[in-house]
Amino acid sequence: MSQEEKDVYVSFACQSCMQPIVLDESLDNIDVHSMAELSLPIYSGSSKTLDTEDVSAFDHFVPPYPLSDSINGTDFMLVSDGRDKKLSNTFKLKAELFDCLSSNSEIDHPLCGECADSILESMDQELKVAEQEWRDYKNYLERLEQQQDRPNIPALERELIELQENEKRMLSELEKLKKEEKSLNEEIKREEEEKVKLQKQEAIYWREYTKHRRELMLTEDDKKSLECQISYAEQQLEKLKDANIFNITFHIWHAGHFGTINNFRLGRLPSAAVDWSEINAAWGQTVLLLSSLARKIGLTFERYRIVPFGNHSYVEVIGENRELPLYGTGGFKFFWDTKFDAAMVAFLDCLTQFREEVEKRDTEFLLPYKMEKGKIIDPSTGNSYSIKIQFNSEEQWTKALKFMLTNLKWGLAWVSSQFAND
Repeated sequence: MSQEEKDVYVSFACQSCMQPIVLDESLDNIDVHSMAELSLPIYSGSSKTLDTEDVSAFDHFVPPYPLSDSINGTDFMLVSDGRDKKLSNTFKLKAELFDCLSSNSEIDHPLCGECADSILESMDQELKVAEQEWRDYKNYLERLEQQQDRPNIPALERELIELQENEKRMLSELEKLKKEEKSLNEEIKREEEEKVKLQKQEAIYWREYTKHRRELMLTEDDKKSLECQISYAEQQLEKLKDANIFNITFHIWHAGHFGTINNFRLGRLPSAAVDWSEINAAWGQTVLLLSSLARKIGLTFERYRIVPFGNHSYVEVIGENRELPLYGTGGFKFFWDTKFDAAMVAFLDCLTQFREEVEKRDTEFLLPYKMEKGKIIDPSTGNSYSIKIQFNSEEQWTKALKFMLTNLKWGLAWVSSQFAND
């Protein structure tokens, strides 16, 4: 086979899968009658023939592929698209044949073997379905022809009229239902909008609820804390009710030969040289105690006014504008300075006035040591001890101060007993 013949065979593509196909050689031997039929116009009234050089006249013509390829192992060369030169008569006849076939059926030609087989199978199925429908219609027609009673046309017409009226009524009802549906849809839309609003309000409510719930929990915690504090305060109050402020504030005791107040020693011994700062502090506590006791029972001292001023407390002589210091700054004996001695005598006088005031209120009250004119007398021995430093020994002076603190402790106990509920 020549190269030109190969070109003719492969100048068409399958109209289904668009793959190039090789035409059968029998298409080359078309008889004269067939060629005369093919020379007739494909469409009535059409003046175009294949003699024209307009390639667009082939309605279903697919240009050949300008490619080199191999199909089923057979080598061939695809020709060019052929638009720039005249086609051969044989190629035109084949193209018109395929165009005629395509025009007279719903299938475009040419087809390859596989696509043709697939279309034949599909058409076989359609044929079977058509044959089954034909048999069904034929059977139905035979049954109708065998029926002796003819259909009651008037009854059927009346039934048709009724059905038409029912149809009108149903359509009218359908219109009403559509209107109701539209109304319901609008109502649903409003309800949906209301639902969205309620959901937003619900979210706001839950936020507020959570906020207030948290505040409530914090308030309850604060309440419990306050209740615990109140309970503790009440317990402390009960303890304080049983306690006496004087006994707590002023603790009078002794340390060997020394009398002490709040652990400050009052006095000096050759064997125990107490620092004057400690003695002054002890005197300051003593003055504060007597001043507090006198204020508690409403006593105003005559001739003197004791002034608590820490370790620099003093006694003021009323009417003389003179201060007597109840603190020392140097050695034991100061023969040239008698103010300290005068201050201690004045303090003992004030303590005596306190005793006299208490005895007026309580005839059974009695101090363990007598006091008179700057001296303290021990009833058990009858010995008297001067509270002055001049012309006195450290032992005597220290003992007098110890007895004075003892009397002051008794006065403190009496005031505490009288004013226990205050």
